[in-house]
Amino acid sequence: MNIHESAEDYLEMILMLTNEKGYARSIDIAAALSVTKPSVSVAMKKLRENGYILMDKGNLIFLTDSGKAIAERIYERHEVLASMLERLGVTEQTAREDACKIEHVLSDETFAAIRKHIQRS
Repeated sequence: MNIHESAEDYLEMILMLTNEKGYARSIDIAAALSVTKPSVSVAMKKLRENGYILMDKGNLIFLTDSGKAIAERIYERHEVLASMLERLGVTEQTAREDACKIEHVLSDETFAAIRKHIQRS
């Protein structure tokens, strides 16, 4: 599961939109990530070609099992890291922004240790 940070962000956003609205559309992804619709189109094409998403005739976007696994992994990292930063006294907005940056580069070992520490707290 070695994909680029931007692809992880797109997959995570598809998961979040699907959980929130029951569906994800390119226009919603563009708005949520503050990117252009053409950028989303290019990204969706690559994600589709790599088997991470499916699109129906109405242009709704769905995660495949492999896409969902990546999205859930990144989303969990985001939530755990944001929670940890907030517990340290960082504002919610800053914690979420920083978690988004950290979630992609943190090793599995370090993340597991952070998660374990937070669960004990």
